[in-house]
Amino acid sequence: MLVDTGLAGGRRVNSCLLLAVMAHDAEITTIEGLASPAGELHPLQAAFVERDALQCGYCTPGQICSAAAMLAEAAAGWPSAASASLSPQAGPARLDAAEIRERMSGNLCRCGAYVNILAAIADVYQETP
Repeated sequence: MLVDTGLAGGRRVNSCLLLAVMAHDAEITTIEGLASPAGELHPLQAAFVERDALQCGYCTPGQICSAAAMLAEAAAGWPSAASASLSPQAGPARLDAAEIRERMSGNLCRCGAYVNILAAIADVYQETP
């Protein structure tokens, strides 16, 4: 298995560090599980294609899974190290470029597609009601 980020119960996990016992009874989602059953791309998958936010593709599944969880965390009001306050917010956290960078900082891209990755995530964030 690649060193990658997936989702366990909707939360980000490093698949290479996740023991089977830790995943017991958890809903596991990988990049393939983000697309709709009809085969339509998840908005983040479509944005990554539109923004050319991938080069070799090695980190892309983890970047997209991490971004999906990160957007959910921000919607739930979770703070980050870049947030003005480290206390959970009553409403969604506002994501600017610095917030997105901080919240995605654990995902590394060998090709350096960070500018396009940030733009793709920002596109989806701005489309979120």
